[in-house]
Amino acid sequence: MAFFGLFRVSRRLLRSSVSATPSSSFAVLQSQHKSLSNPVNTHCTNPFTKCYPSWNYNYQVWSKGRELQQEKFLGVGWNYRLVSGMSSSSSVMEGKPKKDDKEKSDVGGVKEASWIDLYLPQDARGYAKLARLDKPIGTWLLAWPCMWSIALAADPGSLPSFKYMALFGCGALLLRGAGCTINDLLDQDIDTKVDRTRLRPIASGLLTPFQGIQFLGIQLLLGLGILLQLNNYSRVLGASSLLLVFSYPLMKRFTFWPQAFLGLTINWGALLGWTAVKGSIEPAVVLPLYLSGVCWTLVYDTIYAHQDKEDDIKVGVKSTALRFGDNTKLWLTGFGTASMGFLALSGLSADLGWQYYASLAAASGQLGWQIGTADLSSGADCSRKFVSNKWFGAIVFSGVVLGRSFQ
Repeated sequence: MAFFGLFRVSRRLLRSSVSATPSSSFAVLQSQHKSLSNPVNTHCTNPFTKCYPSWNYNYQVWSKGRELQQEKFLGVGWNYRLVSGMSSSSSVMEGKPKKDDKEKSDVGGVKEASWIDLYLPQDARGYAKLARLDKPIGTWLLAWPCMWSIALAADPGSLPSFKYMALFGCGALLLRGAGCTINDLLDQDIDTKVDRTRLRPIASGLLTPFQGIQFLGIQLLLGLGILLQLNNYSRVLGASSLLLVFSYPLMKRFTFWPQAFLGLTINWGALLGWTAVKGSIEPAVVLPLYLSGVCWTLVYDTIYAHQDKEDDIKVGVKSTALRFGDNTKLWLTGFGTASMGFLALSGLSADLGWQYYASLAAASGQLGWQIGTADLSSGADCSRKFVSNKWFGAIVFSGVVLGRSFQ
């Protein structure tokens, strides 16, 4: 009888522990956390500042067990929102971040895990982040001028060459990654002082500068392999762009117009795409196309630069965002208008059909929406407008294809 009574009491205790609410269980976890020796720098009080722990095996074992319990009560994947040593606001734990928290996350505060963190081996993550593989917008912005030029070079009534589009697509991915590696190597002293960039692999110490140089060598070798698939004229023209690629990251130290140098660099494919197909250059077609890309870059990268204007002032670097100041939207309207004018001129020189000009009207609307609605005081909104430029490029490309196909 005594054994039977003890068995019933044990069952009641077990039921009460299983039926505990997530919030009460999580409170127990928090109290357990306080009772353990905390490996994180205790002087770090800013919830959006990453504090690097002095690693402790006992804490590691306890932490893994705590994450499993958190997943049980808060849902699988909850712990992926945490970065070692970072605090989380209550709104994140509730599953619906407040607007302020989301903006801080977008601009450089709390970082949500990307597919790189979830799926790649740990040794590969730093290199993937260095090449910005989790942020494909840069590859799109580099690839679209190439695709415009390849489509313009197609014969009347024909579609653009899929072979060259595939080559230039791979080249854009590699060259964009190489440009990011060069930028991070040259800017590591600046990146540590800017909130949005301080967690980049080299600036944060995830990779050493020597590892970055080794990775750059691999990227350039792969890019050379793609360049050698083109004709001799294109090889020389493509290799000449490396001077711009290596010098662009330094321009912010000397001029308020680094965005213009970026435009000269990232739109080089507008010249190269045509020569890859035709074997020579046609200035009346490709030069207006190239200049339109430069003006387009001045629009989207000035909007992007407004995210960092306060940090840029503190660090002492320059940008068109600081140069234009309160007149930014007036300047952007001028550059946007010039970009559309150069695109129209290129289409006239290539004798494209009316479908191309219809697409330019749609592209003008998209660019006007960016400029008119951009909140230049909001880093999150500047980032959203910047990313939307992949659709501008797609609209122009579809217009070139249609205008050439129905010519």
